[in-house]
Amino acid sequence: QVQVMESGGGSVQPGGSLILSCKASGYSVSDGCVGWFREVPGSEREGVAAFDEHLVVRYDTSVKGRFTLSHDNAENLVYLRMTSLKKEDTAMYYCAAPMCGLGIPDFADRGQGTQVTVSS
Repeated sequence: QVQVMESGGGSVQPGGSLILSCKASGYSVSDGCVGWFREVPGSEREGVAAFDEHLVVRYDTSVKGRFTLSHDNAENLVYLRMTSLKKEDTAMYYCAAPMCGLGIPDFADRGQGTQVTVSS
């Protein structure tokens, strides 16, 4: 059974940085198809970044150049490094697998999420 657990969220000022972590079990991140999406109440889910099946990273245009997706095969972790954070990045962030692109399959497993709040 696939399980993912997110951590690392918090509150930061605009321009700040955070690193989110996703710990996977029952799934090998080296196989790719792991990603992050975010949700804001009243809005649709938005894919943020994901490894495809070749471990090529896809980024949403709103975060490209500011967010970096990486993985640690030994620890089976996926990281989302977020820099130059903006107020519009405020959301609940979820890790999901399998997620091979910026679309979020209904059958993807996801964790409880971690809240990111960007405010001055």
